[in-house]
Amino acid sequence: MKPRNTLLTALAIAIAALALWFADGTLGSFAMRILNLSAIYIVLSLSLNLVNGFTGLFSLGCAGFMAVGAYVSALLSMTADVKEMNFFLEPLTPFLQNLSLPFPLALVAGGACAAIAGLIIGLPVLRLRDDYLAIATLGFSEIIRVLITNFQSLTNGAQGLKNIPRKATTWTVWGVAAATVAFMALLTRSSYGRQLKAIRDDEIAAEAMGVNVFRVKVVSFTISSFIAGVGGALLGHMITTIDPKMFTFMLTFNILLIVVLGGSGSITGSVVASIAITILMEAMRFLDGPLNLVFLKTDGLPGLRMVVFSALLMAVVLFRQRGLMGDRELSWDGLAKAGLLPRNKKGGMA
Repeated sequence: MKPRNTLLTALAIAIAALALWFADGTLGSFAMRILNLSAIYIVLSLSLNLVNGFTGLFSLGCAGFMAVGAYVSALLSMTADVKEMNFFLEPLTPFLQNLSLPFPLALVAGGACAAIAGLIIGLPVLRLRDDYLAIATLGFSEIIRVLITNFQSLTNGAQGLKNIPRKATTWTVWGVAAATVAFMALLTRSSYGRQLKAIRDDEIAAEAMGVNVFRVKVVSFTISSFIAGVGGALLGHMITTIDPKMFTFMLTFNILLIVVLGGSGSITGSVVASIAITILMEAMRFLDGPLNLVFLKTDGLPGLRMVVFSALLMAVVLFRQRGLMGDRELSWDGLAKAGLLPRNKKGGMA
Protein backbone atom coordinates (compact mmCIF):
# COMPACT_ATOMS: atom_id res chain seq x y z
CA MET A 1 0.00 0.00 0.00
CA LYS A 2 1.27 3.49 -0.82
CA PRO A 3 2.45 5.59 2.16
CA ARG A 4 -0.17 8.24 1.41
CA ASN A 5 -2.90 5.58 1.26
CA THR A 6 -1.69 4.12 4.56
CA LEU A 7 -1.84 7.54 6.19
CA LEU A 8 -5.34 8.20 4.87
CA THR A 9 -6.52 4.78 6.01
CA ALA A 10 -5.19 5.40 9.52
CA LEU A 11 -6.82 8.84 9.54
CA ALA A 12 -10.16 7.37 8.40
CA ILE A 13 -10.01 4.73 11.16
CA ALA A 14 -9.27 7.42 13.74
CA ILE A 15 -12.18 9.58 12.54
CA ALA A 16 -14.54 6.56 12.56
CA ALA A 17 -13.47 5.65 16.12
CA LEU A 18 -13.96 9.26 17.24
CA ALA A 19 -17.41 9.38 15.63
CA LEU A 20 -18.34 6.11 17.33
CA TRP A 21 -17.15 7.43 20.70
CA PHE A 22 -19.16 10.61 20.19
CA ALA A 23 -22.29 8.67 19.18
CA ASP A 24 -21.96 6.31 22.15
CA GLY A 25 -21.89 9.26 24.50
CA THR A 26 -24.63 11.40 22.97
CA LEU A 27 -27.20 9.19 21.24
CA GLY A 28 -30.03 7.53 23.12
CA SER A 29 -30.26 3.82 23.87
CA PHE A 30 -32.62 3.12 20.96
CA ALA A 31 -30.43 4.93 18.42
CA MET A 32 -27.34 3.10 19.69
CA ARG A 33 -29.19 -0.21 19.47
CA ILE A 34 -29.87 0.46 15.77
CA LEU A 35 -26.27 1.53 15.24
CA ASN A 36 -24.95 -1.62 16.91
CA LEU A 37 -27.40 -3.76 14.96
CA SER A 38 -25.90 -2.26 11.80
CA ALA A 39 -22.49 -3.57 12.87
CA ILE A 40 -23.90 -7.05 13.42
CA TYR A 41 -25.54 -6.98 10.00
CA ILE A 42 -22.17 -6.02 8.49
CA VAL A 43 -20.72 -9.22 9.96
CA LEU A 44 -23.65 -11.32 8.74
CA SER A 45 -23.80 -9.83 5.25
CA LEU A 46 -20.06 -10.37 4.76
CA SER A 47 -20.55 -13.96 5.88
CA LEU A 48 -23.20 -14.54 3.22
CA ASN A 49 -21.31 -12.49 0.62
CA LEU A 50 -18.26 -14.72 1.02
CA VAL A 51 -20.29 -17.70 -0.20
CA ASN A 52 -22.82 -16.07 -2.52
CA GLY A 53 -20.77 -13.19 -3.90
CA PHE A 54 -17.15 -14.28 -3.90
CA THR A 55 -17.53 -18.06 -4.36
CA GLY A 56 -20.66 -18.04 -6.49
CA LEU A 57 -22.65 -20.49 -4.34
CA PHE A 58 -26.34 -19.90 -3.66
CA SER A 59 -26.69 -20.63 0.06
CA LEU A 60 -29.74 -19.89 2.20
CA GLY A 61 -28.58 -21.44 5.46
CA CYS A 62 -27.29 -18.32 7.21
CA ALA A 63 -30.03 -18.27 9.88
CA GLY A 64 -29.22 -21.86 10.89
CA PHE A 65 -25.55 -21.09 11.51
CA MET A 66 -26.55 -17.95 13.40
CA ALA A 67 -28.78 -20.05 15.65
CA VAL A 68 -25.95 -22.47 16.42
CA GLY A 69 -23.58 -19.65 17.31
CA ALA A 70 -26.17 -17.78 19.37
CA TYR A 71 -27.23 -20.78 21.48
CA VAL A 72 -23.73 -22.13 22.05
CA SER A 73 -22.36 -18.74 23.06
CA ALA A 74 -25.33 -18.01 25.32
CA LEU A 75 -25.18 -21.36 27.11
CA LEU A 76 -21.43 -21.06 27.67
CA SER A 77 -21.56 -17.50 29.02
CA MET A 78 -24.63 -17.71 31.30
CA THR A 79 -24.14 -18.32 35.01
CA ALA A 80 -25.49 -21.42 36.75
CA ASP A 81 -28.25 -19.43 38.48
CA VAL A 82 -29.48 -17.91 35.22
CA LYS A 83 -29.47 -21.34 33.56
CA GLU A 84 -31.50 -22.78 36.43
CA MET A 85 -34.02 -19.95 36.09
CA ASN A 86 -34.41 -20.60 32.35
CA PHE A 87 -34.66 -24.39 32.48
CA PHE A 88 -37.66 -24.71 34.82
CA LEU A 89 -39.64 -27.20 32.68
CA GLU A 90 -36.77 -29.62 32.22
CA PRO A 91 -33.29 -29.42 33.78
CA LEU A 92 -30.34 -28.48 31.62
CA THR A 93 -27.87 -31.17 30.62
CA PRO A 94 -25.59 -31.61 33.70
CA PHE A 95 -22.41 -31.03 31.68
CA LEU A 96 -23.46 -27.46 30.89
CA GLN A 97 -25.10 -26.57 34.20
CA ASN A 98 -21.99 -25.20 35.91
CA LEU A 99 -19.92 -24.46 32.81
CA SER A 100 -19.42 -20.71 32.35
CA LEU A 101 -16.78 -19.16 30.11
CA PRO A 102 -15.66 -15.56 29.58
CA PHE A 103 -17.49 -13.82 26.76
CA PRO A 104 -14.58 -13.82 24.24
CA LEU A 105 -14.15 -17.59 24.61
CA ALA A 106 -17.91 -18.17 24.40
CA LEU A 107 -18.03 -16.02 21.25
CA VAL A 108 -15.25 -17.99 19.57
CA ALA A 109 -16.84 -21.28 20.70
CA GLY A 110 -20.14 -20.26 19.13
CA GLY A 111 -18.41 -19.48 15.85
CA ALA A 112 -16.42 -22.71 16.02
CA CYS A 113 -19.53 -24.84 16.55
CA ALA A 114 -21.22 -23.08 13.63
CA ALA A 115 -18.11 -23.77 11.53
CA ILE A 116 -18.25 -27.47 12.46
CA ALA A 117 -21.93 -27.54 11.49
CA GLY A 118 -21.01 -25.83 8.21
CA LEU A 119 -18.31 -28.39 7.54
CA ILE A 120 -20.64 -31.30 8.27
CA ILE A 121 -23.43 -29.98 6.05
CA GLY A 122 -21.02 -28.66 3.41
CA LEU A 123 -19.31 -31.96 2.64
CA PRO A 124 -22.47 -33.52 1.12
CA VAL A 125 -24.44 -30.50 -0.14
CA LEU A 126 -21.63 -28.58 -1.85
CA ARG A 127 -21.64 -31.21 -4.56
CA LEU A 128 -24.98 -29.68 -5.57
CA ARG A 129 -25.34 -26.49 -7.58
CA ASP A 130 -27.65 -23.51 -7.99
CA ASP A 131 -31.25 -24.07 -6.85
CA TYR A 132 -30.53 -27.53 -5.45
CA LEU A 133 -27.85 -26.12 -3.16
CA ALA A 134 -30.16 -23.32 -2.05
CA ILE A 135 -32.93 -25.81 -1.18
CA ALA A 136 -30.50 -28.07 0.69
CA THR A 137 -29.05 -25.26 2.80
CA LEU A 138 -32.51 -23.83 3.48
CA GLY A 139 -33.62 -27.29 4.61
CA PHE A 140 -30.61 -27.49 6.95
CA SER A 141 -31.55 -24.14 8.47
CA GLU A 142 -35.08 -25.36 9.14
CA ILE A 143 -33.77 -28.64 10.60
CA ILE A 144 -31.61 -26.68 13.04
CA ARG A 145 -34.60 -24.59 14.10
CA VAL A 146 -36.76 -27.68 14.65
CA LEU A 147 -34.01 -29.38 16.66
CA ILE A 148 -33.63 -26.29 18.85
CA THR A 149 -37.39 -26.24 19.43
CA ASN A 150 -37.51 -29.90 20.51
CA PHE A 151 -34.26 -30.35 22.48
CA GLN A 152 -35.74 -29.06 25.72
CA SER A 153 -32.88 -30.19 27.96
CA LEU A 154 -30.26 -28.48 25.80
CA THR A 155 -31.89 -25.39 24.31
CA ASN A 156 -34.95 -24.86 26.55
CA GLY A 157 -37.17 -25.51 23.54
CA ALA A 158 -39.68 -22.95 22.38
CA GLN A 159 -39.22 -20.89 25.57
CA GLY A 160 -35.78 -19.84 24.40
CA LEU A 161 -33.07 -18.35 26.60
CA LYS A 162 -33.48 -15.14 28.59
CA ASN A 163 -31.20 -12.95 30.68
CA ILE A 164 -28.20 -13.62 28.46
CA PRO A 165 -25.29 -11.41 29.61
CA ARG A 166 -25.32 -8.11 27.71
CA LYS A 167 -21.73 -8.35 26.52
CA ALA A 168 -22.18 -7.09 22.94
CA THR A 169 -21.34 -3.46 23.66
CA THR A 170 -20.83 -0.77 21.02
CA TRP A 171 -17.07 -1.23 20.93
CA THR A 172 -17.39 -5.01 20.87
CA VAL A 173 -19.76 -5.25 17.90
CA TRP A 174 -17.99 -2.56 15.88
CA GLY A 175 -14.61 -4.08 16.73
CA VAL A 176 -15.77 -7.46 15.43
CA ALA A 177 -17.29 -5.77 12.35
CA ALA A 178 -13.99 -3.97 11.64
CA ALA A 179 -12.04 -7.19 12.11
CA THR A 180 -14.40 -9.00 9.73
CA VAL A 181 -14.01 -6.29 7.09
CA ALA A 182 -10.20 -6.42 7.42
CA PHE A 183 -10.21 -10.23 7.24
CA MET A 184 -12.41 -10.23 4.14
CA ALA A 185 -10.21 -7.60 2.46
CA LEU A 186 -7.07 -9.64 3.11
CA LEU A 187 -8.77 -12.89 2.11
CA THR A 188 -10.12 -11.65 -1.21
CA ARG A 189 -6.76 -10.13 -2.18
CA SER A 190 -4.86 -13.35 -1.43
CA SER A 191 -4.23 -16.26 -3.77
CA TYR A 192 -7.08 -18.09 -2.05
CA GLY A 193 -9.39 -15.18 -2.80
CA ARG A 194 -8.41 -15.35 -6.47
CA GLN A 195 -9.32 -19.04 -6.44
CA LEU A 196 -12.75 -18.15 -5.02
CA LYS A 197 -13.35 -15.63 -7.79
CA ALA A 198 -12.11 -18.07 -10.41
CA ILE A 199 -14.64 -20.66 -9.22
CA ARG A 200 -17.37 -18.02 -9.27
CA ASP A 201 -16.55 -16.87 -12.79
CA ASP A 202 -15.94 -20.26 -14.42
CA GLU A 203 -15.81 -23.39 -12.30
CA ILE A 204 -14.73 -25.65 -15.16
CA ALA A 205 -11.89 -23.35 -16.17
CA ALA A 206 -10.74 -23.06 -12.54
CA GLU A 207 -10.64 -26.83 -12.20
CA ALA A 208 -8.72 -27.11 -15.48
CA MET A 209 -6.13 -24.68 -14.05
CA GLY A 210 -5.53 -27.01 -11.11
CA VAL A 211 -7.83 -25.49 -8.47
CA ASN A 212 -9.31 -28.07 -6.11
CA VAL A 213 -12.82 -26.72 -6.54
CA PHE A 214 -14.57 -28.87 -3.95
CA ARG A 215 -12.00 -28.21 -1.23
CA VAL A 216 -12.06 -24.47 -1.82
CA LYS A 217 -15.87 -24.49 -1.67
CA VAL A 218 -15.86 -26.41 1.61
CA VAL A 219 -13.30 -24.08 3.19
CA SER A 220 -15.24 -21.01 2.03
CA PHE A 221 -18.50 -22.44 3.35
CA THR A 222 -16.88 -23.29 6.70
CA ILE A 223 -15.37 -19.82 7.12
CA SER A 224 -18.71 -18.25 6.22
CA SER A 225 -20.42 -20.45 8.81
CA PHE A 226 -17.94 -19.35 11.48
CA ILE A 227 -18.57 -15.66 10.75
CA ALA A 228 -22.35 -16.23 10.75
CA GLY A 229 -22.08 -18.03 14.10
CA VAL A 230 -20.15 -15.09 15.57
CA GLY A 231 -22.79 -12.70 14.21
CA GLY A 232 -25.57 -14.76 15.77
CA ALA A 233 -23.74 -14.84 19.10
CA LEU A 234 -23.33 -11.04 19.04
CA LEU A 235 -27.03 -10.64 18.28
CA GLY A 236 -27.99 -12.83 21.24
CA HIS A 237 -25.67 -10.98 23.62
CA MET A 238 -27.00 -7.62 22.43
CA ILE A 239 -30.74 -8.28 22.82
CA THR A 240 -30.15 -10.69 25.79
CA THR A 241 -32.87 -13.13 24.68
CA ILE A 242 -33.14 -15.70 21.89
CA ASP A 243 -35.74 -18.23 20.77
CA PRO A 244 -36.23 -20.47 17.71
CA LYS A 245 -38.67 -18.04 16.05
CA MET A 246 -35.85 -15.52 15.60
CA PHE A 247 -33.98 -17.76 13.17
CA THR A 248 -36.52 -18.22 10.40
CA PHE A 249 -36.04 -17.74 6.67
CA MET A 250 -37.02 -14.07 7.04
CA LEU A 251 -33.73 -13.44 8.84
CA THR A 252 -31.81 -14.98 5.94
CA PHE A 253 -33.94 -12.93 3.54
CA ASN A 254 -32.97 -9.70 5.31
CA ILE A 255 -29.28 -10.55 5.02
CA LEU A 256 -29.68 -11.63 1.39
CA LEU A 257 -31.43 -8.33 0.71
CA ILE A 258 -28.40 -6.45 2.02
CA VAL A 259 -25.98 -8.51 -0.06
CA VAL A 260 -27.98 -8.09 -3.29
CA LEU A 261 -28.58 -4.36 -2.80
CA GLY A 262 -24.98 -3.69 -1.82
CA GLY A 263 -23.50 -5.81 -4.56
CA SER A 264 -22.53 -9.48 -4.60
CA GLY A 265 -18.78 -9.63 -4.38
CA SER A 266 -18.30 -6.18 -2.85
CA ILE A 267 -17.15 -5.68 0.74
CA THR A 268 -17.85 -1.96 0.53
CA GLY A 269 -21.34 -2.62 -0.80
CA SER A 270 -22.15 -4.95 2.11
CA VAL A 271 -20.96 -2.39 4.67
CA VAL A 272 -22.89 0.52 3.13
CA ALA A 273 -26.04 -1.53 2.52
CA SER A 274 -25.98 -3.01 6.06
CA ILE A 275 -26.01 0.44 7.64
CA ALA A 276 -28.53 1.91 5.19
CA ILE A 277 -30.99 -1.01 5.27
CA THR A 278 -30.87 -1.35 9.07
CA ILE A 279 -31.64 2.33 9.56
CA LEU A 280 -34.33 2.35 6.86
CA MET A 281 -36.05 -0.70 8.35
CA GLU A 282 -36.56 1.22 11.58
CA ALA A 283 -37.33 4.54 9.90
CA MET A 284 -40.06 2.89 7.80
CA ARG A 285 -41.61 0.95 10.67
CA PHE A 286 -44.54 3.40 10.60
CA LEU A 287 -45.74 1.61 7.44
CA ASP A 288 -46.80 -1.38 9.57
CA GLY A 289 -49.13 0.79 11.66
CA PRO A 290 -52.23 2.83 10.82
CA LEU A 291 -51.72 5.23 7.92
CA ASN A 292 -53.68 8.38 7.21
CA LEU A 293 -52.16 9.78 4.04
CA VAL A 294 -53.91 11.77 1.34
CA PHE A 295 -53.92 8.86 -1.07
CA LEU A 296 -53.89 5.97 1.42
CA LYS A 297 -55.71 5.26 4.69
CA THR A 298 -55.31 1.98 6.57
CA ASP A 299 -55.98 0.61 10.05
CA GLY A 300 -52.58 -1.06 10.05
CA LEU A 301 -50.94 -3.47 7.63
CA PRO A 302 -48.29 -5.52 9.44
CA GLY A 303 -45.57 -6.49 6.99
CA LEU A 304 -46.09 -3.55 4.61
CA ARG A 305 -42.54 -2.44 5.40
CA MET A 306 -41.15 -5.71 4.06
CA VAL A 307 -43.34 -5.37 0.97
CA VAL A 308 -41.57 -2.08 0.25
CA PHE A 309 -38.15 -3.67 0.69
CA SER A 310 -39.17 -6.64 -1.44
CA ALA A 311 -40.24 -4.25 -4.19
CA LEU A 312 -36.89 -2.50 -3.84
CA LEU A 313 -35.13 -5.84 -4.21
CA MET A 314 -37.15 -6.61 -7.36
CA ALA A 315 -36.26 -3.21 -8.80
CA VAL A 316 -32.56 -3.84 -8.20
CA VAL A 317 -32.76 -7.28 -9.78
CA LEU A 318 -34.54 -5.85 -12.82
CA PHE A 319 -32.61 -2.62 -13.39
CA ARG A 320 -29.29 -2.95 -11.57
CA GLN A 321 -28.55 -6.61 -11.15
CA ARG A 322 -25.07 -6.04 -9.76
CA GLY A 323 -26.33 -3.93 -6.86
CA LEU A 324 -25.06 -0.62 -5.56
CA MET A 325 -21.34 -1.38 -5.92
CA GLY A 326 -21.39 -4.46 -8.13
CA ASP A 327 -18.10 -6.22 -7.39
CA ARG A 328 -16.16 -2.96 -7.00
CA GLU A 329 -14.61 -1.51 -3.86
CA LEU A 330 -14.03 2.02 -2.69
CA SER A 331 -10.33 2.96 -2.72
CA TRP A 332 -8.29 6.11 -2.27
CA ASP A 333 -7.05 5.89 -5.86
CA GLY A 334 -10.60 5.46 -7.09
CA LEU A 335 -11.72 8.52 -5.17
CA ALA A 336 -8.80 10.46 -6.64
CA LYS A 337 -9.79 9.43 -10.17
CA ALA A 338 -13.34 10.55 -9.44
CA GLY A 339 -12.02 13.98 -8.49
CA LEU A 340 -12.93 13.67 -4.81
CA LEU A 341 -9.28 13.74 -3.73
CA PRO A 342 -6.29 15.70 -5.13
CA ARG A 343 -4.32 13.92 -7.87
CA ASN A 344 -0.65 14.10 -8.72
CA LYS A 345 0.82 14.79 -12.12
CA LYS A 346 0.82 11.09 -13.04
CA GLY A 347 -2.92 10.82 -12.50
CA GLY A 348 -2.74 9.06 -9.17
CA MET A 349 -3.48 10.43 -5.74
CA ALA A 350 -1.29 13.28 -4.55
